[in-house]
Amino acid sequence: MRTVYLVTAFVLVLGISVLGFRGKVFTHTPMDVFPDLLFPGMKVQPKFRAQGTSSFFADGRIDRMPPAGTVPASGPLKDDDALYLGKAADGSWIRVFPASVTVNRRLLERGRERYGIYCAPCHGGLGDGNGVTKRYGMGATPSYHDERLRQMSEGQIFDTITHGKAPAYNMNPYADKLTPEDRWAVVAYVRALQKTQTGTLDEVPAKNRPELGLK
Repeated sequence: MRTVYLVTAFVLVLGISVLGFRGKVFTHTPMDVFPDLLFPGMKVQPKFRAQGTSSFFADGRIDRMPPAGTVPASGPLKDDDALYLGKAADGSWIRVFPASVTVNRRLLERGRERYGIYCAPCHGGLGDGNGVTKRYGMGATPSYHDERLRQMSEGQIFDTITHGKAPAYNMNPYADKLTPEDRWAVVAYVRALQKTQTGTLDEVPAKNRPELGLK
């Protein structure tokens, strides 16, 4: 009979422990059922802490530089400065598109789509700075058709999209929203918008002239 009482008490205590306090918010430190003194846990095991010291290395530092040739655990190795930075080997802005970017209709269509989502609200559908934000007095957005921006290199336009132009022009960076390839697609579309204001009929290829009703 004593065993029955003990088993019943154990089941009751276990049931209350598991189910009785579900959803209750505790404000005190949880009880340490297995004290570290008798059962060493994670917080007392031998391990290195960031920016700590160690006698194993000659300089005494825990933090180590990655070995030469180390690649990211995820994502591509960003060793193409033209693609990821818009710069040449000497650090200057490139005035062409990276070799890995093919400028074709598909790229322009992608650029038009991304531009319409992220750029048109401020810069306008024509790139003239007459976006919807201007109607609400949110500042004057430069026009892509200004001579200064026409002469700006492709690499610098890419960098502006990447890092923004705040606070002077109140433009936020878009690196978190557009991949490098998409940023180059936007650059290509911006160049196309600029070309619409400066191009001539003589520059239209012969095979495309019938589309415009030209001979």
